[in-house]
Amino acid sequence: MQFIWYIFRTLWTFPTTLPGLLIAIVGLPFGARWQIRSGVIECHGGLVTWLLTYATLLPGGALAMTLGDVILGRSALALDQCRAHEHVHVRQAHVWGPFFLPAYLLASLWLYLRGKDAYRQNPFERQAYERGVSSL
Repeated sequence: MQFIWYIFRTLWTFPTTLPGLLIAIVGLPFGARWQIRSGVIECHGGLVTWLLTYATLLPGGALAMTLGDVILGRSALALDQCRAHEHVHVRQAHVWGPFFLPAYLLASLWLYLRGKDAYRQNPFERQAYERGVSSL
């Protein structure tokens, strides 16, 4: 029964995981490294570092980002620092499935339009900061 649940969860989360997998795969020839920790693919370095540094909307970039069952990090150290926080996002993706990314983005947009901090006040981030220790 646990295997069936794992398959269901993987399929439910796959639309959110797919972009992370694509970034990780494209990043391989450009210096990215992979590891699996606690059942989650972690990818860091190379192109992933560049994307997290320059292609996010956060000032100074992000140390890490979760896309379903893939955590992207600038470095192995960044992954170590952010792992607990990012695993909260992994669990959120398991609950929300294909709706996780749209819900996250809509929450950020709603906050931004109301003049609030679209990142720090996002309920998904608030939960991750409350439940997962992070030095972001």
